[in-house]
Amino acid sequence: MDYAHKLFDEIPQPDAFAWNTLIRGYADLGPCIQALLLYKQMHLSGLSPDHFTFPFVVRSCAVLSALREGREVHCNVIKNGFNSDVFVQSSLVSMYAQNGEASSSELVFDEMGVKNIVSWTAMIAGYVQNGFYLKSLDVFRRMVISGTQPNAVTLVSILPACAGLEYLKLGQLIHGYGIKLGLDSDLPLVNSMIALYGKCGNVEIARSLFDSMGVRNMVSWNAMIATYEQNDMDSEAIKLFHKMQNQKVEFDHITMVSIISACASLGALNTGKWVHELANSKGLESNVAVTNALLDMYAKCGSIDLARNVFDKLPQKGVVSWSAMIGAYAAHGHGEDALRLFSKMQREGLKPNSFTFTSLLTACRHSGLVEEGMRQFNSMRKDYSIVPGVEQCACMVDLLGRAGLLTDAYKFIERMPIEPDVGVWGALLGACRIHGNIEMAELVAARLFQLDPQTVTYYVLMSNIYAEAGRWDDVARLRELMKERELKKIPGRSLVEINRRFHKFHSGLRLHPA
Repeated sequence: MDYAHKLFDEIPQPDAFAWNTLIRGYADLGPCIQALLLYKQMHLSGLSPDHFTFPFVVRSCAVLSALREGREVHCNVIKNGFNSDVFVQSSLVSMYAQNGEASSSELVFDEMGVKNIVSWTAMIAGYVQNGFYLKSLDVFRRMVISGTQPNAVTLVSILPACAGLEYLKLGQLIHGYGIKLGLDSDLPLVNSMIALYGKCGNVEIARSLFDSMGVRNMVSWNAMIATYEQNDMDSEAIKLFHKMQNQKVEFDHITMVSIISACASLGALNTGKWVHELANSKGLESNVAVTNALLDMYAKCGSIDLARNVFDKLPQKGVVSWSAMIGAYAAHGHGEDALRLFSKMQREGLKPNSFTFTSLLTACRHSGLVEEGMRQFNSMRKDYSIVPGVEQCACMVDLLGRAGLLTDAYKFIERMPIEPDVGVWGALLGACRIHGNIEMAELVAARLFQLDPQTVTYYVLMSNIYAEAGRWDDVARLRELMKERELKKIPGRSLVEINRRFHKFHSGLRLHPA
């Protein structure tokens, strides 16, 4: 591009074609401010941009997240009479969507007199990028009704909506439609299908698609690894990552986040440290998503000092990072450390969110800090206008219950502004066992059996409460009820990591298979 620019500078009076060629070159290059600078120079030279100029410039505004400049370009589009050009309008739809302005995209799209496959796809993708999955499906439906045939890019754009909503049947219909169009070997489309089936829990189909691919790219590997990680098949995710490494396939921050999360779920500290080294070697140690995942992994693996080391090295700490570190202290019973860190977060001017308070209240309940927990719970609404959710309420019930304030915990549930779920009642049942309050336990268990009759945990917990009180007839009655409802206790499981290999042990087994 430098050489092309030098050649351009040698032209005495460049015409619109020359300007457009250079602008397009920079736009195709990626996130580059030069395309916008040239557009301004073109204006200053007295030459008006045409319908070829605007799509390249608007695309650059989208990639650079330059919303203000994008609005200025939109004004020039209207001034120069190109507000009815379908390609210019389509690029504006994409630009607004990529800047988080879905409503502006919608306005431009609705004003279009003529819509082609590019404009329909731009609007679908715009809604999906901003999380409006149902709206994207409605646009897709309208496109099909209009007689416009989707292409591979359209199908790739709509599939994340199906995945996000877990609409498996609709995803399968789109998959079948892609096969009819002869797009079943299209690489981005197959990658999107793997992600869809993975999100909907169909791991076997996702793996079948992955194995049948003649050509794979990094996105293919990432989609399959994420599928395993999302479906609690963490050791399979790590195995596939090893295979990815053996085949010399490049990885990125998305790969790292999935693998680090898998290590966290397995408690695989040694593998996590190895992945941390790989991330550093790739220059990903400053990526916020990777560092937050590392922080969470070290905390879940019991290495609170390593978690704090990652936290302290973060160049920029957002609310997610602060909440994760507070949560790490909370999980390990370091209530005072969690509170001190929260105070530091407040001093630095960061506004906590609901997840921060969940971590903070967890720290209070693990450390028995009842008064502090009540103060922080009341602070949510009073100081930050955050309406407490079921997670925060469950923390408070557990905090009061562990402290032996069972009546207060029950009254707290009755006063909750939202309907208590099984997590809230389950916290109180656990407290009833700790303090041997059978009368309240029976009351709470009745609610739980009504709300969630198929979860075996509550039956086992109530059975243990009866057993500890010596009420064996009630133990037998509960066991008979479990038998009638075909409920079985899930056997305990432990996992040991040796030389980055994982060995599972189940309760009741005397031998570990080689």
